[in-house]
Amino acid sequence: MPAVDPQGLSPVDHRYLAASDDPGHAPRILLLYGSLRKRSFSRLVAEEAERLLTWHGCETRVFDPRGLPLPDAEEPDHPKVRELRELAMWSEGMVWVSPERHGAMTGIMKAQIDWLPLSLGGVRPTQGKTLAVMQVCGGSQSFNAVNQMRILGRWMRMVTIPNQSSVPKAFTEFGDDDRMTPSPYYNRIVDVVEELVKFTWMVRGRSDYLVDRYSERVETREALSARVNQRAI
Repeated sequence: MPAVDPQGLSPVDHRYLAASDDPGHAPRILLLYGSLRKRSFSRLVAEEAERLLTWHGCETRVFDPRGLPLPDAEEPDHPKVRELRELAMWSEGMVWVSPERHGAMTGIMKAQIDWLPLSLGGVRPTQGKTLAVMQVCGGSQSFNAVNQMRILGRWMRMVTIPNQSSVPKAFTEFGDDDRMTPSPYYNRIVDVVEELVKFTWMVRGRSDYLVDRYSERVETREALSARVNQRAI
C-alpha cells in the first residue's frame, strides 16, 4: 500500500471491542461498487478499501455487478441474484461505493441494494450488520450518494458507521497503475476502513441483542415472513 504512511497505520486491537462470546473468526466484509465501466473509479476505491481491510485481518468478498438483472426482471433464483444474496448472508459488514450520477447514486448501485431482501423466510440478511458508505465524484465534492446510501442502510436496519468518504474529481486521484495516490481523500478512506473494522468487531457478537425489539417479539416468525415477503401484483 504505497499511499499509506506505515508510521501512522495502526492495527485494530479487538480485545477492547469483541463481545465475550465473539465467534473469533476474521470479520467478514462484502464490498459493492456501482459502475460497469472498464476503468471504474468506484471499483478502484472498493479495491483500495479491500486492501486495507485485508491488512486489518478481515476476510473480504467484492461482488461483480456485471450480469445482475434489474430488480423484478428475473426471479430470485437467478445465478447473480443468488450469489449476491448468499454473500449478504455470509457477511458481517459491508462497504458500498457508488459514483454520483445526476445528483444521486447510480442505478447499478441501487439495483444491488434492491436485490438484498429485507427478509428471507423471516431472517433479515442485513439487520444488525455494519455498513460504510463511500462515493466518487466526476466533478466537485458532493455527498448526495452517501446521504442516500445512509438512508437505505437505516431502512435495512444496518449499523452505518459515522465516518464516510467522498472523492471529488476521482480521475485525478489515481495513477496509471490504477492505484490511488497519497492525499487527504485517501487518508479518509483509511479512516473509514479502520472505523468499520472497529464497529464490526464491536457489533457482530451483540447484533442480535442490539436489534431486538418489542414489535418483533410479539410477532410470530410465520407472520413476519408473510408480511415482508408479499408478492407484487
